[in-house]
Amino acid sequence: MRRKKPGASSATFSMILVRAAPRDRRRALVQFGGGTVEAAIGRGGVTALKREGDGATPRGSMRLIGGYVRRDRVRLPPTRLPVMATRREMLWCDAPNHACYNRPVRAPFSWSHEALMRDDGLYDVCLVMDWNISSRRRHVGSAIFFHLIRPGYEPTQGCVAVSLPAMKRLIRHMRAGMVVKVL
Repeated sequence: MRRKKPGASSATFSMILVRAAPRDRRRALVQFGGGTVEAAIGRGGVTALKREGDGATPRGSMRLIGGYVRRDRVRLPPTRLPVMATRREMLWCDAPNHACYNRPVRAPFSWSHEALMRDDGLYDVCLVMDWNISSRRRHVGSAIFFHLIRPGYEPTQGCVAVSLPAMKRLIRHMRAGMVVKVL
């Protein structure tokens, strides 16, 4: 990540821009406070018509709500973004026909879901963006998170993913309501 421009204040940190990379639609550049980091996005690239299971990252502006952290694996710097410790029973419903679609749920849960405590480390830091949450519609996509990246910058299922060092730099300036804008 490039350093903050001289004289730039914390007011500079008002939005995170995610731009698809020019040569690979499954990668992106995340711009924030004068710096840029590489990221992975959905295997389907960016779309204006997000559908459940399409593997695409939705184009639009999404506010950060809060997040989850595996405190047994990651120690985060101070942040104004509300984060909770991830526990084994924490899940996220991605079943469009369930009343809890695109909401956190607890195990046991027999409908389709994402486990928030994963062995692969992707959700060791998992930030929730307001995609289809505050005004929810069925089949329009769920579990759109800002999380950690797979080795080799492999694409996500529709989320935005960055390295742990990049996440630690970004999260210092994040707060609830900050906008992540995917172009």
